[in-house]
Amino acid sequence: MSHSQDIAHSKDYVFSTETTPQTFTGNQGLFMEEPLIFEQDTPGLTGVDWPDVEVQDIYLAGLRRQSIDLPGLSEPQVVRHYTRLSQKNYSIDAGLYPLGSCTMKHNPRLNEKVARMFSDIHPLQPISTVQGALAVIHQLSNWLMALTGMRAVAMTPAAGAHGELCGLMAIKAALKARGEGHRSLVLVPESAHGTNPATAAACGFSVQSIPANDRGRVDVAALKKALNPDVAAIMLTNPNTCGLFETDIIEIAKAVHEAGAFFYCDGANFNAIVGKVRPGDLGIDCMHINLHKTFSTPHGGGGPGAGPVVLSKDLAPFTPLPYVVMTDKGFDLKEQAGNNDLSIGRLKGFHGQMGMFTRALSYMMSHGKDGLKQVAEDAVLNANYVLACLKNDLTASFEGPCMHEALFDDSFLKGTEVTTLDFAKAMIDEGFHPMTMYFPLVVSGALLIEPTECESKETLDQFIGTLKYLATQAKQGNKKLFHEAPRCTPRKRMDETKAARQPILKWTRKL
Repeated sequence: MSHSQDIAHSKDYVFSTETTPQTFTGNQGLFMEEPLIFEQDTPGLTGVDWPDVEVQDIYLAGLRRQSIDLPGLSEPQVVRHYTRLSQKNYSIDAGLYPLGSCTMKHNPRLNEKVARMFSDIHPLQPISTVQGALAVIHQLSNWLMALTGMRAVAMTPAAGAHGELCGLMAIKAALKARGEGHRSLVLVPESAHGTNPATAAACGFSVQSIPANDRGRVDVAALKKALNPDVAAIMLTNPNTCGLFETDIIEIAKAVHEAGAFFYCDGANFNAIVGKVRPGDLGIDCMHINLHKTFSTPHGGGGPGAGPVVLSKDLAPFTPLPYVVMTDKGFDLKEQAGNNDLSIGRLKGFHGQMGMFTRALSYMMSHGKDGLKQVAEDAVLNANYVLACLKNDLTASFEGPCMHEALFDDSFLKGTEVTTLDFAKAMIDEGFHPMTMYFPLVVSGALLIEPTECESKETLDQFIGTLKYLATQAKQGNKKLFHEAPRCTPRKRMDETKAARQPILKWTRKL
């Protein structure tokens, strides 16, 4: 056992109640105190010599800028500034990222190498010069259809929520085509991702929530009661946001179809079943797939993402444009709808996120069919290992095994005056990024942990040992440890309510 694991498991380990020592520089060991780049300004200083240029105001309509107001720094200052900022960021390359429902897994460097091979192409190039890129999209499409058992796939959606919009637009068009455009209600289980009801509303549908049963799954009786001639679709996540497989999914699909509605599945958690279950075999009509979750392409910080949507036989005719087709002369893009074409049209400029396509296909081909199956198996194994090790220290929200993520509630903190947020802050001092907190909303003070398939047993043991230690400290009344955390970070405990309501968005130079 490593020294850090020793500490995490030691009964004698007592967290210091001393405040973090202050230093003359503001630095704390290797944590450098880093001012804003504007605060480091030395007027006139620059790492580049610019020639004087005569500008004729006649071309500027009186809008000539008098100054750019950029800070004056040397090249070493600029490099050090951004390097120090990067060191303050937690990343998957630095440690475990246990965010539940977000699947923050390792991004193989092989994928990055392959993506760079396509970095110099342009979407406006002649089709004849990008045959290789179209071949990649076509091959990725075939993989996605094979893994899901679906008839068609829309590659253009830019992310999961965009994929949801694509799917509901296809459903709306299909209903209209068969003369049932009056269907305006979408059923959404209460454990669904928040984007599901938002997307349904954005697409012009009204939304009705379906409750869960005491097992954390959809209440099938309540669902069947809600089905009526106005229902257009159900939007269900499987495995659901509680980390549980919807065991009644085939019965749900049958009931939905008998009512004349469509079955939309949120595929954010496809990584838990990829290679094991084909959604098409479960009766699902369409599903978006987050390439950046299941197939390990980078995400976070606003993108780039990719959310292809697989479509069943009934929805395939409504596939949005453009899409890749194979002709006698090679690959081509179908970009215009014909007179009898049922396509819902264009959803996005150009074709999609090429960098994500190449990374995802690289991941699939390097793993193969058997490897992708193992991805799901190992993700589920790791989550259940975490659940089994912590269920006596934290409070498991539901009985029985989980899928790819383990869900706990805040019952174990009852009477300690320590909140879920306090617990998460203390994790930061231990060097761990907190898990997803307060989500899903169906359980109180949720702590949702997804270790993914990438983490070793040694890493999970250290993580588990740390949570056991913190849970023990909370139960023993060590409130100060939690209420003052984090102490070991460059920035300490902040008033988050004030920061959210009164953010300082613009730096003002001190005169």
